[in-house]
Amino acid sequence: MRFEKIRINNFRNISSQVVDIDREDIVLIGDNAQGKTNFLEALYTLCYGSSFKTPNLKEAVKHGETGFFLEATFLNDYNERQYVMFSFENGKRNIEIDGKKVLDRKELIYQFPCIVFSHEDIEFLKGEPETRRKFFDQMMSLSNPSFLDDIRLYRNVLSKRNAAIKLGDKSLITLYDGRLAKYGLSIMKERDKAVNDFNTIFPHLFSIVSGGKDDLYISYQKSWADVESEDDILSILHDTLDRDIKMLTTTSGIHRDRFSVRDSNGIFNQTGSTGQLRLCSLIFRIVEAKVFESSTEKKPILLFDDVLLELDDRKRSIFLNQVDSYSQAFFTFLPRERYFDENHKKPLCYNVIDGKYSL
Repeated sequence: MRFEKIRINNFRNISSQVVDIDREDIVLIGDNAQGKTNFLEALYTLCYGSSFKTPNLKEAVKHGETGFFLEATFLNDYNERQYVMFSFENGKRNIEIDGKKVLDRKELIYQFPCIVFSHEDIEFLKGEPETRRKFFDQMMSLSNPSFLDDIRLYRNVLSKRNAAIKLGDKSLITLYDGRLAKYGLSIMKERDKAVNDFNTIFPHLFSIVSGGKDDLYISYQKSWADVESEDDILSILHDTLDRDIKMLTTTSGIHRDRFSVRDSNGIFNQTGSTGQLRLCSLIFRIVEAKVFESSTEKKPILLFDDVLLELDDRKRSIFLNQVDSYSQAFFTFLPRERYFDENHKKPLCYNVIDGKYSL
């Protein structure tokens, strides 16, 4: 799919306007704090019903207003024209596709698969284990609705089990164990497959762009190690119940799984330079797009938020040549920044000044 036009009203510092974006590559050029990232955030909000900058959409409302409105026309996978609308007023969201209300935001995810590249992605390497779990779960959810359902169900059961632990109600805890084992085993199997798919692309791609090592890989360490069945998991939950009650939480499970980036020297975030870690986080996102295309035969929308600044001209050119799994891509650049080489297809370029976009 591909967006054609977007209408923005009262979102961040953006002046209310309609912007033509009917091109495969769109470049936003402007100084900092002019509205480049805000434009990407508006697109992302249409794709996910949430922001990649803040969990509180009230922060995206223009100062002095009570809400914002976003609307876009797009061509779907069958080249048919449709429109999507998102409004946020007095703390309430309303999402519609062709006038039909969207009740579950996962409908948006599969209609508008979108991947954002941002500076915060370096936390995939430097951050807590939860950050890497979240990345892989989001990557898998983008192409696998049943995985997203399992993650939601697991979290719901985990929350109820933890509440029962705090009450000390062992009969209720046991009741939840079966469901936790069912969803957890399914999630582990899908994570195994996802890591294998990731590792078939990741090491070689990092080597191409970095011009160096090709021994990087993702290691997946399971909290429930060496289990083959739900009964195996139930046995672990039974054996660790006293510990759970003492700690007042479920101390084992897929919510404790760990993903790490490793090479021949060990954990990469302990040995790699900041530049290597930054590049690695960019490669994470490219691989995410490639895995999505391979598993769905569809291409996502890509949003690049000032992430190429730290790459030299050679690495930038090589990196952009590897960015091929997308239906539409949006890039933000500074005015004096070199963005594409002469071999790249001609983009649609907008100058961004004080929330206004002009060709």
